[in-house]
Amino acid sequence: MNHYEAKQEARRQRYLERAERAEAEASARARTASKMGDCIPMGQPILIGHHSEKGHRAFLKRMDNHMRKSVEASDKAGYYRGRAASVGSAGVSSDDPDAVTKLRAELEAREQKQAMMKAVNRIIRKYTRKGESVPVDELVTVGLSEAAARETLKPDFMGGLGFPGYMLQNNNANIRRYRQRIEELEAAAERENETVEGDGYTCTLDADENRVVFEFPGKPDSDTRDLLKRNGFKWSRYRMAWVRKATGNGVAAGRRVIQQLNQRSA
Repeated sequence: MNHYEAKQEARRQRYLERAERAEAEASARARTASKMGDCIPMGQPILIGHHSEKGHRAFLKRMDNHMRKSVEASDKAGYYRGRAASVGSAGVSSDDPDAVTKLRAELEAREQKQAMMKAVNRIIRKYTRKGESVPVDELVTVGLSEAAARETLKPDFMGGLGFPGYMLQNNNANIRRYRQRIEELEAAAERENETVEGDGYTCTLDADENRVVFEFPGKPDSDTRDLLKRNGFKWSRYRMAWVRKATGNGVAAGRRVIQQLNQRSA
């Protein structure tokens, strides 16, 4: 497990701990509400005008509050468990030091899948043009399991066999996307830290953190904040700065912001 993966696992554990605390609160409040309910005789109405009316209403309000808080805590626990489950599920992050290696593995798998789908379609065309049945064994030789081979020989709603064109197009688009990300990450790995000092701001290309960072001596005005947001920068309370990932587009966005800030101060 590399540093990034350890960081992700720590984040997942934090969400799980929050979920457990929320579940404990939900259970405790539900038990309290249940015990309070046991104190009221079944069917006991509020005695209007009686000296007990005010206390009875306050008691019911407290019991209702515990039940409401129990439901809220239960919902919160579900939310945090969902967040824990989603950690790391968005694919390969550019912040992962092993990102290029992982992306290359993904790319290779996609390329192999593309070659396999094309080979299957060629075999199917070869036999269907002659009006012959497609042998399952021949499809297996190009990488399909027997069950998958039989599935590809079932006509779709248009009567077609094999892999439809949209599947090849989508997979090819993913291949291009992986290649582009690998190129961007390799280019980013060759960058060096760079700092631009402007009038009332500092912009840093942090190659180590793979971030473009804008820092200001105080809170920037609304026009500057809008400019940063339009260019994809977000406020980081941890860095106390406006940041964006240093992808090719991110670096270009940083240059646009610098240019416009300089034009304002000219």
